[in-house]
Amino acid sequence: MSDVYIYDHVRTPRGRGKKDGSLHEVPSVRLAAKALEAIRDRNGLDTATVDDIIMGCVDPVMDAGAVIAKGAAFEAGYSTKAPGMQISRFCASGLDAVNFAAGKIAQGADDIVIAGGVESMSRVGLGMSGGAWFMDPSVNFPAYFMPQGVSADLIATKYGFSRDDVDAYAVESQKRAAHAWQNGYFDKSVVPVKDQNGLTILDRDEHMRPGTDMQALAQLQPSFQMPGEMGGFEAVGIQAHPEIEKINYVHHAGNSSGIVDGSGVVLLGSKSGGESMGLKPRARIRAFANIGSDPALMLTGPVDVTEKLLKKTGMTLADIDLFELNEAFAAVVLRFMQHFEVSHDVMNVNGGAIAMGHPLGATGAMILGTVLDELERRDLNTALVTLCIGAGMGTATVIERV
Repeated sequence: MSDVYIYDHVRTPRGRGKKDGSLHEVPSVRLAAKALEAIRDRNGLDTATVDDIIMGCVDPVMDAGAVIAKGAAFEAGYSTKAPGMQISRFCASGLDAVNFAAGKIAQGADDIVIAGGVESMSRVGLGMSGGAWFMDPSVNFPAYFMPQGVSADLIATKYGFSRDDVDAYAVESQKRAAHAWQNGYFDKSVVPVKDQNGLTILDRDEHMRPGTDMQALAQLQPSFQMPGEMGGFEAVGIQAHPEIEKINYVHHAGNSSGIVDGSGVVLLGSKSGGESMGLKPRARIRAFANIGSDPALMLTGPVDVTEKLLKKTGMTLADIDLFELNEAFAAVVLRFMQHFEVSHDVMNVNGGAIAMGHPLGATGAMILGTVLDELERRDLNTALVTLCIGAGMGTATVIERV
């Protein structure tokens, strides 16, 4: 199998996923096109030689429908020879797009692929594409279906994370994201979104609240206690995990991922593909894996898939310099660090989705790019990128600088 190289990556800023968010006026296909335009222009790509464009999109309906990757390629002015496809594995879709591209390149089917994702959560609401997982009893009964926030609280209860624990993690995420922005860590990878007149709509992540402290978060009420207790989902969690007598509700908007709009892409290729375009590789995809995990806990997949990937590669945690785990909820990251005894010093070092937001289909590609930039800034070598996934799954990828 051929080596697969990462040549570049870009992302848009994340806009608040509400009608008053800065990116609400930008249709999903145009938001995706902004990332495609930037990756083409800064690398001088001949788009006629792009073998595929693969984009994650969790809710591919309305203006995000109809194979958004191909629509975005038209919008961005790519050659009609460049094909496109859309994939979804819920929150890991952007990273799975990268992994799917890597598999095609590794087996020799493609030489140059652009992979990533997009989600306009202000325009296409969460869950708008529907699905049997939460609508069909024949599926959601065996899946122990419950809202993800209730699962996050179940994790916190089972593994002993208090309200102070999850709030303290959230405060640190905000501090780290603000520090990264203030020191220009994202400057070379975040491309501004401009309107048709060339005026900048947004050039900075909009969801951040850098002044957040423990006192402010203490004023927030738990977000998932009502669906848990009144909606009957706590009983579902206890049925799956009878060792739990009662769920301790600790998550709220301040320690959960933000709803935002955004897109991001990664330019991947074979050695010969990169050479043909005069590109210099920045890293290679060393390995990737997927796994199914406990559907009631739902969000512990990063632990399971990391164990699978380490076993598959013969690596140990000591071989990983930095970890990037999507901050869907604070307890997800706390559980990973607890299980593997990973120091917070090497985990999400520039903050994460609690501070900056989680544009579902794009996040995996975004955080891969973030950690690659940080490896280069610190002159380190290897990073592991992973995300929890709805319905109980996990995806992970190891990248290595070259």
